[in-house]
Amino acid sequence: MSQSMFCHQCEQTAKGTGCTSHGVCGKDDRTAVLQDLLIHAVKGIAVWGEKARQLGIKDEILDRFIAEALFTTVTNVNFDPSRIASIIREAYDHKEKIKQKFLNEYKRKQSKDFVDAVPSTAEWKPRVSLEELIDQGRKVGVLSNPELNEDIQSLREILLYGMKGMAAYDDHARILGYTNDDVSAFYYKGLTALQDDTLTADDLVGLIMEFGKVNLKCLETLDKAHTSTFGNPEPTKVYLGKKKGSAIIVSGHDLLDLKMLLEQTSGKGINIYTHGEMLPAHAYPELKKYEQLVGHFGTAWQNQQKEFTNLPAAILMTTNCIQKPSDSYKENIFTTGLVAWPGVNHIPEDETGKKNFEKVIETSIALKGFEEEQGSEITVGFGHNTVLSIADQVINAVKSGTIKHFFLIGGCDGAKPGRNYYTELAEKVPDNAIVLTLACGKFRFNTLDFGEIGGIPRLLDCGQCNDAYSAIVIATELAKAFECNVNELPLSIILSWYEQKAVCILLTLLSLGITNIKIGPSLPAFISPNILKVLVEKFNLAPISTPEEEIKNAMA
Repeated sequence: MSQSMFCHQCEQTAKGTGCTSHGVCGKDDRTAVLQDLLIHAVKGIAVWGEKARQLGIKDEILDRFIAEALFTTVTNVNFDPSRIASIIREAYDHKEKIKQKFLNEYKRKQSKDFVDAVPSTAEWKPRVSLEELIDQGRKVGVLSNPELNEDIQSLREILLYGMKGMAAYDDHARILGYTNDDVSAFYYKGLTALQDDTLTADDLVGLIMEFGKVNLKCLETLDKAHTSTFGNPEPTKVYLGKKKGSAIIVSGHDLLDLKMLLEQTSGKGINIYTHGEMLPAHAYPELKKYEQLVGHFGTAWQNQQKEFTNLPAAILMTTNCIQKPSDSYKENIFTTGLVAWPGVNHIPEDETGKKNFEKVIETSIALKGFEEEQGSEITVGFGHNTVLSIADQVINAVKSGTIKHFFLIGGCDGAKPGRNYYTELAEKVPDNAIVLTLACGKFRFNTLDFGEIGGIPRLLDCGQCNDAYSAIVIATELAKAFECNVNELPLSIILSWYEQKAVCILLTLLSLGITNIKIGPSLPAFISPNILKVLVEKFNLAPISTPEEEIKNAMA
């Protein structure tokens, strides 16, 4: 069945049902169907890769390619049809290589040729031109099989979007040289399962719960990669605003890109600012030691078009979160890694993984930077290492009644109406409660003055969405200290979601048996009514209500 664009993988999807002509994120019809085709191609790799692994054949280059390909299709990453087309062709080459490796090893071990039936993705071949690829993409998207049971479709999408989110975290770890084979193995297993019509809803639910636990390993690996490379985050005051002089604004999530830029700008008189999810970078010892890392500019990703307009600074986008650049700054913005926008300068890496940011530096100098100084300060750096170092203090405060409750208010920010809920909730949290936060949703309230409880800051910023592991560790370690499970802690988990990284974190929390999670500002369009009913009955997953009701229930 040929189809036009259809995408509902993010929270802001049109009318709450799906984008059908142009993505609210900014991707056009061509980009959307090419992303569908890339997923189709990766499924073909998984078929042969899964069989090869069963014969003991592993390929780290292929593992990384799958992670990068999945990450490429995450919301707000790659908007460039030509670049996606080249990745699709590369996917075909990888498929043919792993297919041949499997066939050769199978024949060697079985003394006969492999003749079993395989899914159509395993024999798929890309057409030559971009327009032909786009036409192929229109036949393989979400709606390509109208006969598929709605609940099976929903569960497949939940699993796929979870794997996309995990791939983002996995890619960050791989860039720093850290991998986990359980994570790599699940790509093949999960992507192959998406094509298996014999799997029941119960089978897929079981697989999704398995995925959640695998993603926890992925988050743990990324945490190890970050802390081993940059040190453990520590409480650090960060300047918010701007200072006089040439400037480079670094957005996205990738800490290694920031480190390379800091190395290359040393002694050049250029001020480096973080933006969006890069804020927590200031807490890492191996990053904050650079004097030119002077502060944080702007707020969350969805405000970049307003904040970057006529900006006298160079901008470097290191991962997802890019929006369509306006003409006022299109010449000043650069992409690197997997992120791409048509017509925007891209900084590639060499064969060793190094990047040359000379063009970014030259642009920042030519623009001259900010002429005035204005700003304030906030404190970041409350990762699990820091919070657990004062665990006794926290535990005693809870036992004495000084701390009555913890509110984990975290997740993605976004432009869709309804997100003021998180600001109002944070504002209304009682003085005897602590707010844990992470990811860009915190920009709704992180400049508010929460004060302290017995010397403990009432707002504890655990870091990026990439640092979700910290929040999980803090919760599980507190549960151990109180000899209870996480669900018995005086803890409310209220999440805001936007894209696929938030999906995989939610699945990890559910796989750990954590219940009573609130999610908003709206529920995912890809969850069918029956599957939602299961989630509600088994985990008491519920949409956000009102700040007053949430606090009343929590403090009862």
